[in-house]
Amino acid sequence: MLTEKRYSDLAEKYNVAAPRYTSYPTMPYWDTASFNAGAWEKSIKLSFDESNQKDGISLYIHLPFCESLCTYCGCNTRITKNHQVEIPYILAVLKEWEMYREMVGEIPVIREIHLGGGTPTFFSAENLNLLINGLLEGAYVHPKAEFSFEAHPGNTTVKHLQTLYDLGFRRLSLGIQDFDPKVQFIINRHQSFEQVQMVTEAAREIGYTSINYDLIYGLPLQTLEGLASTLLQVAELMPDRIAFYSYAHVPWIKPGQRKFTELDLPDPQAKSQLYEAGRSLLKNYGYIEVGMDHFALPADGLCLAEHSGELHRNFMGYTHQHTQLMIGLGVSSISDSWYAFAQNVKVVEDYLDLINKGELPVFKGHVLTDEDLVIRKHILNIMCKGGTTWSHNTDQFPSLPDALERLKPLADDGLIELNSNGLKVTPLGKRFLRNICMTLDARLWADKPATQLFSMSI
Repeated sequence: MLTEKRYSDLAEKYNVAAPRYTSYPTMPYWDTASFNAGAWEKSIKLSFDESNQKDGISLYIHLPFCESLCTYCGCNTRITKNHQVEIPYILAVLKEWEMYREMVGEIPVIREIHLGGGTPTFFSAENLNLLINGLLEGAYVHPKAEFSFEAHPGNTTVKHLQTLYDLGFRRLSLGIQDFDPKVQFIINRHQSFEQVQMVTEAAREIGYTSINYDLIYGLPLQTLEGLASTLLQVAELMPDRIAFYSYAHVPWIKPGQRKFTELDLPDPQAKSQLYEAGRSLLKNYGYIEVGMDHFALPADGLCLAEHSGELHRNFMGYTHQHTQLMIGLGVSSISDSWYAFAQNVKVVEDYLDLINKGELPVFKGHVLTDEDLVIRKHILNIMCKGGTTWSHNTDQFPSLPDALERLKPLADDGLIELNSNGLKVTPLGKRFLRNICMTLDARLWADKPATQLFSMSI
């Protein structure tokens, strides 16, 4: 039986800087020197030809604009109250999509669309209608297509909800983070329970079939009492899914986080207590832990996918659908052809300038090696299936012997069950998925960073 002290000791031991593994290799280890537009286009065409007719493709559209800065946020944003930016940006995104359409040369089958940000509901309902209709024009929509969008409870209207529903959207994700007024003040993220309730109930009445709430633990001034109160309010509304993320304190990347200091943050022990308390409460309210950082009601698609072994994870997060090709559109968006990654330029003006010149706005990327592809598969298996198996033919996985040595202490600590053919994550180990995956990260171990690149794992 896991005692509080036992977990506390393990949390302290494994609280190290670790990637979240939304990709492998992780972005700091991309081989950008050997990346070029020709290699990227070749990988897109290959992946499209292999998968479009069978599975379709996914589209992620980054809508970066926000009217105010949430100081905890690690996303690429542009703060403005000038809504005249909407149309030029949408037209640029549609031009970028047309470049990819011309690249693949065939009619795309759209399996997933996700609008992220920033604040997608910064855009008017009319302009979102323009964007989605432009993306779908001349494309097929897969019979099992699922469209989702992120929204701020403070500015999401019934018109937003109805317009996107009429366009095929059925999944809605609301950024809550915490209802505690002290926490909301210091992170500059304000929405009331009543606003969240209004959006949730309106979405359900319209017909949305899945509603997710984003919550964060480890925020400045956050307390066990405040988190418990937040989760009690969340339980009143019972969203279908909850993403319960660890706050990533990276002020060297996001200067907005310097509004507060480490003194305002829970120390590592207090942060692990917040996680354990939140995890326990969510389970008491009927949620099942799925993968890493996610909880869902038993009938939700994520739970069913994990149970059937079909859970998948990409830059958009966990999904119960799988596409080999995901194209990211908009400033800073990341695309994944399975064989390569590419990221768009991060500054809005640079993005618009390149699009208006007729140039693909990609500025860096990585073509995966044979070993990258093998390790990527194992990390996805650990993240999504709770285990993986391997062959001892190390022709394409030469770093496996070293990884096995790194895995042995985790087995000794009860985080995994390790055998000659693979590993299985234990219930205890599910709390330490980032650490387990890190043992297989050949690029990280071959070139350990001299400075901190990643947030802490706990």
